[in-house]
Amino acid sequence: MMIKHILFFSVFTLAGICAAAQNKPNIVYILADDLGYGDIGCYGQQKIETPNIDALAKEGKRFTQHYAFPVCAPSRYSLMTGINSGKAYIRGNDEWEQRGDVWNFKAMEANPFLEGQLPIPDSTFTIAELLKNAGYATALVGKWGLGTPFSNGAPNKQGFDYFYGFICQRQDHTYYSGHLWENEMRVPLNNKIVDPQVRFPKDKDSLDEKNYEGYQQKDYAPDFLIKAALNFIDKQIDKPFFLYYASPLPHVSLQAPKKWVDYYHKKFGDEKPYMGGSYFPCRYPRATYAAMIATLDEQVGQIVAALKKKGLYNNTIIMFCSDNGPSFGGVGVDAPYFNSGGLFKSESGWGKGSVHEGGIREPFIVSWPGKIKAGTTSNMVSSTIDVMPTFCELLHIPSPKNIDGISILPEILNKQQTQQHPYLYWEYPEYGGQVAVRINNWKGVILNISKGNMQWQLFDLDKDIQEQHDVAAQHADIIKQMDAIVKKEHHTPEVSTFLMPALEEKYSNKAN
Repeated sequence: MMIKHILFFSVFTLAGICAAAQNKPNIVYILADDLGYGDIGCYGQQKIETPNIDALAKEGKRFTQHYAFPVCAPSRYSLMTGINSGKAYIRGNDEWEQRGDVWNFKAMEANPFLEGQLPIPDSTFTIAELLKNAGYATALVGKWGLGTPFSNGAPNKQGFDYFYGFICQRQDHTYYSGHLWENEMRVPLNNKIVDPQVRFPKDKDSLDEKNYEGYQQKDYAPDFLIKAALNFIDKQIDKPFFLYYASPLPHVSLQAPKKWVDYYHKKFGDEKPYMGGSYFPCRYPRATYAAMIATLDEQVGQIVAALKKKGLYNNTIIMFCSDNGPSFGGVGVDAPYFNSGGLFKSESGWGKGSVHEGGIREPFIVSWPGKIKAGTTSNMVSSTIDVMPTFCELLHIPSPKNIDGISILPEILNKQQTQQHPYLYWEYPEYGGQVAVRINNWKGVILNISKGNMQWQLFDLDKDIQEQHDVAAQHADIIKQMDAIVKKEHHTPEVSTFLMPALEEKYSNKAN
């Protein structure tokens, strides 16, 4: 009799655990790479069609004042940790060049220890670890950029049960790479190793499409990424899951499926080729850029369809964002043609690599059927550092100490959002060295810090969304507030390559 009681209790308890697990929403976070604020239809794009991403906005909520960071690795670090760049371990794209010839693609193929970026420490606490501790199955499919193979910074060492994709962000400068990674094993692709930093041969006709065939090979990496993501979803049964789908699209090189290139070539007409240099040459650069975004949009639709097929869609919260603003001139991307910055300037110095709005304000969409009022818009100032505490409130668990984000769950669910950011802070040691602060409608920036400049520029975003009119001289009180914020938020970086001597001299605050 006692055995039956014990057995009944065990079955009852197991059933209760399964029910509790099913009540937790699944989470899919989709991160585009170098996608501009204005690159998708629901944010004003007129030339590129993005019906699946637009459908997420139609069924959920679109944020208009959501921020990330100017470039890849530090943007992903802030997303994963909830820590702003004044305290972050990763503040730039450190390729850890002390290891050797890390930009040599053939050398990387021969030696995996040359892959990856400066690893985040083992002590780093990530969203994946948070959710894994809360009972979630966790997966990263796509681009990592925060470690190297076999290091403590590798995804499987940072809370992800499953990883498939590019551990190294240099590797995805070609979509026809020699391999991808599945957990800690290389998965070979049927491609030749070609350095993407090539120029179109002078002795060939640049208008002949056939002369570009060598830059397109057999195994297109994004096809393998979406298959891995869909396979992960298909395997989920009795446990809530977190899928971080960090697509490399539409980061250059310009390479896309022919069906989409042909579609946009027909739509846009003929155009001048991109002759290469930093990345692979491309016969139809505008059509190919649009095709890459169309491919990303198609994959978003595939993820949604997979969730619906499994009966998981209504219990899944989907977030869509970008890591930074659009690429600049000289790499084949024509951001002004597409108005990729949307409301903001997007040419060189204003998009990717810049703390101006075009470099850090990103599209952010949240969909959760039945929980979020469809077709709504939020003007709340928010950031990728808010994702971790938002998940904490969602799951009724305390936020980690010493993070800088706030929960925006009430805003997402159309409830009263009592907590607001008093300010947002960025510091970025590359592209000349930059700092930015946002206080209400005020945006302050300091540029060219590496040259010793510490002069603030101040913009009223309510009146000057493109940051064209510096009013710092008229608002000494606002500048004083911004000085105090930098003094509080800037901590001496642990990594010497992220040091900005002029910033350090004025605002030094040793890391806690």
